[in-house]
Parts: sequence; C-alpha cells; structure tokens
Amino acid sequence: MISYLEKEEQFDEIISKGTVLVDFYADWCGPCRMLGPVIEEVSKEVEDLTVLKVNVDDMGRLAGRFSIRSIPTVMLFKNGNPVATRVGFVPKPALLAFVKQ
Repeated sequence: MISYLEKEEQFDEIISKGTVLVDFYADWCGPCRMLGPVIEEVSKEVEDLTVLKVNVDDMGRLAGRFSIRSIPTVMLFKNGNPVATRVGFVPKPALLAFVKQ
C-alpha cells in the first residue's frame, strides 16, 4: 500500500506500526520519478509493507528532522525505529533486499 503524507502530524503514527518504507522525494526530481515505479512494484511484491511518500518541498521540517540532504532518500522503519537508509536511485533487486532486511 502506498500513501502520501498529507499532514506532518500523521508521520509518527504511520511509521509506528510494522515495516514502513518512507520515500523522501520531490516532483521535480528526475531520479525520484525513476524510483517511483520501482517502489510501486516492490510494494506489490512485499507483504505487510507500507510505503509512505513524503514530498520534501511540502514537508521541509520533517525532511530536516531526518537530515535529508539529497533526494531520493528512502528510509526503512520497523515499529517506529529507523533501521536503514539509502540515498539515490535504487534498482529493484537492491530495493527488495533493502526492505527485507
């Protein structure tokens, strides 16, 4: 399931349950647009994975909270705890391995 963060206040609640892949992106970012379809495929293949897309232009404070300096950046959370981060485009096999760690 892929959802877009609409209110910053919802972030902590969403990441607190299960495995959540957070995609920090921007609409104008070319590598972000390339990563989008990869994330969509992975979200369909991995059971019990929630994908949360966070637009850094709209959620600047949240991006700052996690020191996002380059996009795309994907962060993996398990029960609210950050467990891994990748910066830049990630091919599908690498992203599958990333979310299954």
